Amino acid sequence: MNHRTSTEERAPLEERRPARGERAAVHAAAASPLGASNPRQEGPVDLRLVGPALAAWAAAAVGATAWAVALVAGGLVVASLVMWRRPGVRLAVLATVLCGAAAAGVAALGRADLTRGPVPGLARAGAFASVTVRVDGDPFQAGAGPVRTVVVRGTAERVGTSRVRTPVVLLAGHDARAWLRLIPSTRITVTARFAPPGERDDDVAAVLRAAGPPRITGPPSRAQRVAAHLRAGLREAAAPLPKDARELLPGLVVGDTSALDPGLADAFRITDLAHVTAVSGANLTFVLILLIGAPGQAIRVERRGLAASLGLSLRWTACAGAALTLGFTLLCRPSPSVLRAAACGLITLLAIGTGRRRSLLPALAASVLLLVLYEPGLARSYGFTLSVLATAALLTLGPRWGAALRARGVPGRLADGLAAAAAAQAVCGPVIVLLSARLSLVGVPCNLLAEPAVGAATVVGFAALLAQPLAPPAGHALAWLAGWPARWIAAVARHGAALPGAEIAWPGGGPGAALLALVTVAAAVCGRRLLRSPWPAAACALLLLFAVLRPVPLPRLVARWPPADWRFAMCDVGQGDALALSAGPGAALVVDAGPDPAKVDRCLRDLRVTTVPLLILTHFHADHVDGLPGVLHGRRVGAIETTVLAEPAAQAARVRREATAARVPIVRAAVGERRSLGPLEWRVLWPPPEAAALPADDPNDASVALLVHDAGLTLLLMGDLEPDTQRELLETVPDLPRVDVLKVAHHGSAYQDPALFARVRPRLALISVGAGNRYGHPAARTVAALRGLGAVVLRTDRDGPIAVSGDGPAGLRTTLAGERRDPGPGG
Repeated sequence: MNHRTSTEERAPLEERRPARGERAAVHAAAASPLGASNPRQEGPVDLRLVGPALAAWAAAAVGATAWAVALVAGGLVVASLVMWRRPGVRLAVLATVLCGAAAAGVAALGRADLTRGPVPGLARAGAFASVTVRVDGDPFQAGAGPVRTVVVRGTAERVGTSRVRTPVVLLAGHDARAWLRLIPSTRITVTARFAPPGERDDDVAAVLRAAGPPRITGPPSRAQRVAAHLRAGLREAAAPLPKDARELLPGLVVGDTSALDPGLADAFRITDLAHVTAVSGANLTFVLILLIGAPGQAIRVERRGLAASLGLSLRWTACAGAALTLGFTLLCRPSPSVLRAAACGLITLLAIGTGRRRSLLPALAASVLLLVLYEPGLARSYGFTLSVLATAALLTLGPRWGAALRARGVPGRLADGLAAAAAAQAVCGPVIVLLSARLSLVGVPCNLLAEPAVGAATVVGFAALLAQPLAPPAGHALAWLAGWPARWIAAVARHGAALPGAEIAWPGGGPGAALLALVTVAAAVCGRRLLRSPWPAAACALLLLFAVLRPVPLPRLVARWPPADWRFAMCDVGQGDALALSAGPGAALVVDAGPDPAKVDRCLRDLRVTTVPLLILTHFHADHVDGLPGVLHGRRVGAIETTVLAEPAAQAARVRREATAARVPIVRAAVGERRSLGPLEWRVLWPPPEAAALPADDPNDASVALLVHDAGLTLLLMGDLEPDTQRELLETVPDLPRVDVLKVAHHGSAYQDPALFARVRPRLALISVGAGNRYGHPAARTVAALRGLGAVVLRTDRDGPIAVSGDGPAGLRTTLAGERRDPGPGG
């Protein structure tokens, strides 16, 4: 669960590539430590370990010994028949088959841990039992709302009186602080209900739902305590920094994203910068460079770095580097990308210590082989896959593409950076599509802009981490310095994600990944020709720029939604509310933010809303306010207006924190309040000015209700008001008129007041609701009652986002994502 993934990683020690026009040659001086290790002395690419590594990877991913061996052997029979006469082919085929069979056997043994012992049976029965678990990873919170679930990965060591060794996942909904304080290697005892794992948890035998707080029965190891103390010290050193830098710096240095704002995390995802907070080879490279100096001179006489300054020999340098790598792995936690980087780095350090020629592709293949044999579950990890693919792209495609760009006049550093980002993006793109069914159009430029700051933030951040326990003032000063590049990276992510065409939808699953792979290959083939023809290349670049920036006329030509004259829009945000009323070009009055920052942000970008003079949050339930970072993202927000009842308290406090961080004032709605904004005029119908005057202490009954007039259209927005409150509203607003558009209360639930429907008799009833929600919204009787009054009923779970346009009752039109409807004069 929650494996962090990387879309662009550098190998721990990259070889310096040959200068332009320099031929690679095989040197007979292979026995000479200095001669053989000179990075300019390159021979043919050594692929001997690639076959065994891929065979082991495939066999471990399949998991069943017979099937895995058949898969590996079948594929190699063809290769052996074709290349049998070539020297060394027989040995290579034998090694590949043996490695595949060994990996399959190890994987089968690992899967056996998931089926033996009492845990699987207890999970099938849904039984309660006392269990002792060793914590294997940092606890983290998942889900949304005032009560969030703490997730802990671990290994069950005792169930009742039985000793076991079974991977499990613990879920805790209460006493979050006690669970979040747990450190890896701690042993806890808890009573839990056992349940079968989900589809995504195929590497555990059961999901345990804790019935109480954890009872610590074994303290964490000394090394883990030190690592946890250092990580906490970095958070403390970063605490005075601005919000983005404070949250991002621990992620950049040690992969600690526990405090990362969801809006910023989403910006990193959209711009393909998520690898920045997934500690990987790039981070280890920066740390090792401090020790050994420039990688290209690591074993030469003119080598630099701390080891050379101290006069350490190559062997002692390799030992120091190994110790540093192991400490780095412990501090940053052994995620798949960290394990890959550490294994590759250790193999390369071994080459340095023995004076052998450093060749990173065999090192990468060897690290894959060893890690898959050690932990077969990595073969099915998306994080591990992306890490290996990105590194392989940087070692193979990156140098070739960089040389091609330099040959056409692109400056060296820019050519290398552009080639590296493009190579990683091209190779990892199909895997990302499998995960998210989307494609970033700004990933390459954003990575180019952020890359120079990553090294500075990582190195200075590590210095702050080490200095904080010894000299807190020095730690704070270093964190302040590291905060500047961290702020730059966050700014790149936020501004890149705010571009209208930052990402596009793409078919998901295997077909989508295959389609993207074909498109990538075609683009690579055509790209070589385009580089020779500047005018077609400039035209393609201009088209891409238009797709990203989306000037105002372009969306109108290529999309039906939204229409150019939209007046009111109901966003499709799932089970929640997010509405927008046009207040002029680029401006809108927004009512509620939905449960998901990404969805409301995408909807407002589609509507081309860049300014929100007023955001009204009808009440503080998560499905109306958790998307607030998405509304604030990249937009000028004048003020936030809320209801009088600050419940649930946790959500209300979160809104206040977000508003304070964005420097947006908060005001309270007042019944009878009349305001205008451009063509909009509205009146607040509910709630009463004092929370005590509400009919019940229920956040739904405190919803802000609005009567809006917009260029001849009348709209009634009801929030989540319940029937009793709807009846009271009718009594307190005797002049409530008929309306053209009704935003049905509470996602169309069965609890509605028929008298309200009869009074307002809407021509168009809109229901914001999530597909397949567990509440049964909208209720069939609610829909039937509205249709019985002659209303056209539209709902986001079936119709998607809905836009209303027109200048009056006779011209009322609705536009869905795929079609346009006219409710007609009679509704």
